[in-house]
Amino acid sequence: MIVGGLFWSATYLLMIRRGFKDKTFGMPFAALCANISWEAIFAFVTPHSSPQIYINYVWFSLDVVIVYHLLKYGKKEFPQFSSRTFYPVFVLGLGTALVMILAVGEELDDSIGMYAAFGQNLMMSVLFVTMLLGRNDLRGQSIYIALFKLLGTGLSSTAFYLYRPGIQDSVLMQFLFVAIFVFDIIYFVMVYQKSKEQGIVWKRF
Repeated sequence: MIVGGLFWSATYLLMIRRGFKDKTFGMPFAALCANISWEAIFAFVTPHSSPQIYINYVWFSLDVVIVYHLLKYGKKEFPQFSSRTFYPVFVLGLGTALVMILAVGEELDDSIGMYAAFGQNLMMSVLFVTMLLGRNDLRGQSIYIALFKLLGTGLSSTAFYLYRPGIQDSVLMQFLFVAIFVFDIIYFVMVYQKSKEQGIVWKRF
């Protein structure tokens, strides 16, 4: 779990680097709302135990920077929204994600946010694919972001499957593990192909 958390932290750092360089945000809109909501809840509202709590602090801090990128550069990625509607839409998305994560935890008696975490991770994996298709370029993205995301979630999924009681009997969790992995592989291959077209496969951080 710690190694998986480190890979995810590296993913965030690379998104931030690319965000400043490309003047855009590196995480899909809805995924960012869900991500920072989950981190806020399990860092400050119902904190996890150590060492996960410290990872949550780091993730939340890094996601704040990505939110800054979204608010500063995001309008140009969503020309269908006027300046008057873009920010309220973000607030609505954030509020919806917060309530949804709390409701899922309450409904499924999940005090650590496991179902919400992997559920939104699947959403994120799908949205990374659609973001790349929509932009049709590598703005805010790189092969290393795709690779570290794949490794971070893959290691976390493996740790949960092997060491978390009851997970080997959970059809839902096993589906989430596999589905996330499949979409992360698809995203990695797509980024690789796009990077190869531009001759920058391992040169773009």
